[in-house]
Amino acid sequence: MCVYVCVSSLRCSGPKLKSCMLSSVPVLSWLPRYSLRDNAIGDLISGISVGIMHLPQGMAYALLAAVPPVFGLYSSFYPILIYFIFGSSKHISVGKFFTIVMIGGVTERLAPDTNFMMYDNATNQSMVNVLARDTERVKVAAAVTFLSGLFQMLLGLVKFGFVVTYLSEPLVRGYTTGAAIHVIVSQLKYTFGISPKRHSGPFALIFVKVCYLVPETNIGTLVVSLVSIIGLVMVKELNTYLGKKLPVPIPVELLGIIIATVVSWQVNLEGKYGVEVVGEIPSGLQPPVMPTASLFGQVIGDAFALSVVGYGIAISLGRIFALKYGYKVDSNQELIALGLSNTIGGVFQCFAISCSMSRTMVQESTGGKTQVASALSAMVILVIMLWIGALFEELPKAVLAAIIYVNLQGMMKQFMDIPTLWKSNKVDMLVWVATLILTVLFNPDIGLAASIAFSMLTVIFRTQLPKYSLLGQVPETDIYRPVENYNQVNEIPGVVIFHSSATLYFANAEMYQDALAEKSGIDITKLISQKKKAEAKRLRKEKKEARKAKKDAKKNAQDWVRRRSGTEEIIPVLLDYYAGNVLGECLMDDPSMSCPVQEGEPDSSENEVEKGVATVEEGSKPDSTLPRAIILELSPVNFLDTVGVKTLRNVTGVIENLESGGFFSEKVSKACLFSSIHDAVLHCQTDRAKMNKDDEVKHTNTHGHDTCWLLAALF
Repeated sequence: MCVYVCVSSLRCSGPKLKSCMLSSVPVLSWLPRYSLRDNAIGDLISGISVGIMHLPQGMAYALLAAVPPVFGLYSSFYPILIYFIFGSSKHISVGKFFTIVMIGGVTERLAPDTNFMMYDNATNQSMVNVLARDTERVKVAAAVTFLSGLFQMLLGLVKFGFVVTYLSEPLVRGYTTGAAIHVIVSQLKYTFGISPKRHSGPFALIFVKVCYLVPETNIGTLVVSLVSIIGLVMVKELNTYLGKKLPVPIPVELLGIIIATVVSWQVNLEGKYGVEVVGEIPSGLQPPVMPTASLFGQVIGDAFALSVVGYGIAISLGRIFALKYGYKVDSNQELIALGLSNTIGGVFQCFAISCSMSRTMVQESTGGKTQVASALSAMVILVIMLWIGALFEELPKAVLAAIIYVNLQGMMKQFMDIPTLWKSNKVDMLVWVATLILTVLFNPDIGLAASIAFSMLTVIFRTQLPKYSLLGQVPETDIYRPVENYNQVNEIPGVVIFHSSATLYFANAEMYQDALAEKSGIDITKLISQKKKAEAKRLRKEKKEARKAKKDAKKNAQDWVRRRSGTEEIIPVLLDYYAGNVLGECLMDDPSMSCPVQEGEPDSSENEVEKGVATVEEGSKPDSTLPRAIILELSPVNFLDTVGVKTLRNVTGVIENLESGGFFSEKVSKACLFSSIHDAVLHCQTDRAKMNKDDEVKHTNTHGHDTCWLLAALF
């Protein structure tokens, strides 16, 4: 039957093939049902609006990747078309995002200016061979992008989409804020018109040389930067103010680069004032080129970090809009879609893509309802690359840096998370701040790994150092709350209800036991020690009785053989046989022979142990200050390791094993487990009333004090 099920599950059929194709290529599922009447107008307006945004942002973010601006336009074309086919989100706008600053760090590390110095005979000075440098940097960026896509596809194929759950919201927001600071610092050279040497590795962001080079600032470049920033901010604020009145937001970035290009061309900013411009923008598309495999070993860490961060941002935004519009985003399919976009994009010399919040908001607010809007935006970029791109060769790079600064406003506003988290959750605030510091100091790649490790440590510390408390009953209800936090709750006389805010496992097992001893007033360690001594004493007594019984059995067997055989010769032969079996079954052939242990007369000490009851020594009095019962409130316990099991066994004193590994036994049945605290309290109170009526009370106590019953309450 099992073999048949396995074979049938592997068998290919028409419906299974169709289902597999529709889930792997989502466009085949929704495009045939596309409604022109309902969606076409909104997608058209949205596509043109987002396409216009792609032009300035693509050129600007290319500066972050340290590659020529035209390659930013390529990254706004190929990956978008791939995501249109394989993506499962209807609303997100994929493309460039500021996390590509990670690529910029890699390209400048592996292809620094110092590797491309050449001697200029005309000026008798050394200068950078820009063409050779940019060609090498494009190869590095393509290799990082290609490898990042391979990682994403591999994770998607093995259904590893849940990896994003390890990126908590405070971690992601702290990380993106730290990456934004990297972006700002990387663009200072375009703002001030200076050329500081790029550093890589930990503490690379501390640009001391930037401060040294500030006196060499190009005034023309600085003026262009300030005017551009002020103009962009003003129009963006106007967009926000008139957002509901305008059918489409004012394309401030497009207007900015058009005006800046015209002014630069008319005034000759490069020639007269030394303002650096974009330079040559070739028309057309680049042929596909396989990435340089020899670079993979040097960029593998950066590629993996980029793949995880890019996916985390995209899936987070995708889920937000999916929840808003009532559809589902497949996390594993998103990994595959982004992986294919980056892998194929790497072949066409693009840099890694993710999802942009600003473009996604514009795409959604202007009426975009499907990924047709993204495909139309890609067509806008295609037109620009083929016929219009060369018109922007006189665009100052300072304007592109200003566009980046303004687009980072939202990231900088995330600093307001700190006071909010301080009030709501100080541990989350610590994760946010630590992630920011680690990202700034150790670069985005190392910073991400260190931030995830720190976040995991906070989870461990939260469970290792839980809050322990005693619960009391809210009067006339079955609700129980911590006594120290509520004035109106009442403790149950003679009953201790012990609560831990975390699960019980090896890291906090000892602290759990110590806290229980402190809260209940019982020395658990002493109790365990006395229990072990009593157990050892019982075992010695049993062994002594067993040796005595065996000796008696041999003597009785010897007497019986003598009477039956009348000779001493067979005694040694038979003694071993009968001595080994007389304890298991009595020799009923001879009524005159007495068995060492008569049937129906169990050993009294063993019976007491089985019942878990020890009679209080005559003349001793129970300690009335100790609780009659202890209830362990175990609702936070969602798993138990072996150390947790042993801890529960120790604190209860009579439990041998867990059910799945020894908790329940005949001595301690499931009757000790209750569905709520209130049920356990009622059981304790009822049982106590019965005990008070008895003339002779037996206590589960090995040290002469009052009995402590330990009951577990589970919600």
